[in-house]
Amino acid sequence: MNIPATLKYTKDHEWVKMEGNTAIIGITEFAQGELGDIVYIDIKTVGQELKQHEVFGTVEAVKTVSDLFMPLSGKVLEVNATLESDPSKVNADPYGDGWMVKVAVSDSKEFDNLLDAASYGALIGK
Repeated sequence: MNIPATLKYTKDHEWVKMEGNTAIIGITEFAQGELGDIVYIDIKTVGQELKQHEVFGTVEAVKTVSDLFMPLSGKVLEVNATLESDPSKVNADPYGDGWMVKVAVSDSKEFDNLLDAASYGALIGK
């Protein structure tokens, strides 16, 4: 199971990569594996200010629909437009081409409280 050490994680299985004050957010390899084949991503929060733990969208797999939770408070700047036509990128490359949103972070201290790779690995039993 791939759990990149350069990222931070949530207990809800989102990952975060910081680039300056911008967070790139997606779901983990573990999460996409649990969901199965992803068929639709529904994120309509561009331009919205969201608080940490609020729902920023949903991911639909063949068997289920799951909420996506904001790991950090901030304004949603961008949604990965390629997922609209090819949501399977989340299955194929969850930490790369399968990223979901970019967020202007309003409280960088929240990032420090996210799980590191070792803690996330322990959470999922890996």
